[in-house]
Amino acid sequence: MMILNYKSKKQLKESIGESLDYTETSMFGDEYKSDGSFCGCNRPYSPEYPKFEQRKGREFFAEVTMQNNKIRGIK
Repeated sequence: MMILNYKSKKQLKESIGESLDYTETSMFGDEYKSDGSFCGCNRPYSPEYPKFEQRKGREFFAEVTMQNNKIRGIK
């Protein structure tokens, strides 16, 4: 599942109309779609573990809808 590089779902929703900050994780091909929908989740952020590789688990999941490489909607 694609990693969404946002601290919260609220922060992700505030990014509607902007490009998506994400990390591909699938070894079977890219999940990102410039037009369409896909699912993603985040890695929890903590000052104790600021490096991406140190973070474990998930805080939120989201369905992201993209249009012309911009975030159109979040569910």
